[in-house]
Amino acid sequence: MNWTLKEFSQLNVHELYAILRLRIDVFIVEQNCPFQDADNKDQQAYHLMGHADKELVAYSRLLRAGISYPEASIGRVISASFARHSGIGKKLMIESIDTIYRLYGQQPIRIGAQLFLKRFYESFGFQQSSEMYLDDGIEHIEMLLN
Repeated sequence: MNWTLKEFSQLNVHELYAILRLRIDVFIVEQNCPFQDADNKDQQAYHLMGHADKELVAYSRLLRAGISYPEASIGRVISASFARHSGIGKKLMIESIDTIYRLYGQQPIRIGAQLFLKRFYESFGFQQSSEMYLDDGIEHIEMLLN
């Protein structure tokens, strides 16, 4: 797995296309959830990309404090369907957390997690910090890593 971190303005058109395609494939098509993925936060984010054999298989969006939440945040956490159950999700979260700390210093990180992934995120130390809420018809909770 090769990890690449870029700001939005550093992404080339092929990287941006791969990111958007993966997000659409999973969040919109696979989860059958039409939603506005382009939320104007990408331009303010760092984009963490995990490639295997030159193919994007894992991705997350890293945001400084004050964009999505008062805390720094990790969002759009995703792995390609064919790469799941291989440990890639765990590697992605470890890399995402480490990168947030490297970019912004050791600080709390907040996420908006799909409820069914609660145990996955708890394995990294995140704790539920909100009641369940619906986001585009999918159960979510906020979680905080102190």
